Amino acid sequence: MKVLVINCGSSSLKYQLIDMTNEECIAQGLVERIGLEGSVLTQKSDKGKYKINEEIKNHKDAINLVLKALVDEENGVISSMDEISAVGHRVVHGGERYANSVVVDEEVIKYLEECAKLAPLHNPPNIIGIRACQEIMGDTPMVVVFDTAFHQTMPEVAYIYPIEYALYENYKIRKYGFHGTSHKYVSNKLAEVMGKDIRDLKIISCHLGNGASLAAVKGGKSVDTTMGFTPLEGIAMGTRSGSIDPSIPTYLISECNYTAEEVANLLNKKSGVLGISGVSSDFRDIEKAASEGNKRAQLALDIFHYKIKGQIGAYAAQMGGVDAIIFTAGVGENGPETREACLSGLEFLGIKVDSEKNKVRGKLAEISSDDSKVKVYVVPTNEELMIAKDTVRLQK
Repeated sequence: MKVLVINCGSSSLKYQLIDMTNEECIAQGLVERIGLEGSVLTQKSDKGKYKINEEIKNHKDAINLVLKALVDEENGVISSMDEISAVGHRVVHGGERYANSVVVDEEVIKYLEECAKLAPLHNPPNIIGIRACQEIMGDTPMVVVFDTAFHQTMPEVAYIYPIEYALYENYKIRKYGFHGTSHKYVSNKLAEVMGKDIRDLKIISCHLGNGASLAAVKGGKSVDTTMGFTPLEGIAMGTRSGSIDPSIPTYLISECNYTAEEVANLLNKKSGVLGISGVSSDFRDIEKAASEGNKRAQLALDIFHYKIKGQIGAYAAQMGGVDAIIFTAGVGENGPETREACLSGLEFLGIKVDSEKNKVRGKLAEISSDDSKVKVYVVPTNEELMIAKDTVRLQK
């Protein structure tokens, strides 16, 4: 069974074709600059790298181009569209209704449209991608997998904000959490690697990339996470501020003549380690600048590590202990210095990192010392495989 995994952004589309008989990625690609000048599709497979430069007006054109690349006589990996058994779509926000992935129908799409106001940058292109696939691929079964679904197991004490309760009742303002597909995948993968039943484990999962979040996973269920009503809450990120004093936005509006739109742009796109360092949102650039004596770059890194360290301590307290800590995503998987800095000073919790083991990049590996009471692992995430697995499961 071959599953096509689609992840639509506002002007981009990522995809993977996965053979679920052996869970191997047959091809993966990226369509960039949809609706813009210079649009391009890039696909990678065993046949090498394949590029198509042509006008891509909308997401329907993008889906058509993806299918064209997959069946291309010279560079394709399948003989026809009929080999695609199902399509799995990543959707950012599923609101409160869906705690699991679900087969696409009109009722599901209608609810996703209702949730669009909670994720205006993400859900609309997700829906466009689903509609485009329906139009082009006819009766091919489709499944949506939500970033928020894994976190629907959070208790009320974790997801209700200390504001007027009517705002939750009337407008569903609450913590939702994101990166759920990644946190679920790496937690289950870790239990498998450790040879443990996930129901017996207390795990803190650190998904660290340009967007970053931590999740407390107890008995295989998310009991808390750092991102909230939107992906802006939590720790400092590449360009996002993370949690700040709620009065700062109102102060910027009333005293500094910012508009609400300018504040949102500031907090989402000009803050985080970019805002502090003034260098970049790319941690490699910031680390280079810090090594050359840039004090603001070093401060940005220190704040990033400090926030993560504090959150690890908080989640250990809330779960009544921790058995394992996971580092995943771009920075988590490829940043030995980041991992060590985030855990330095947490020896009192029984966390000890082995400096030699920690030199690993992008590979599944234990990096804790032999006498560490808490095991620490690097676990590469694979959200696409998680989406494909749920898609297969819902076809049975």
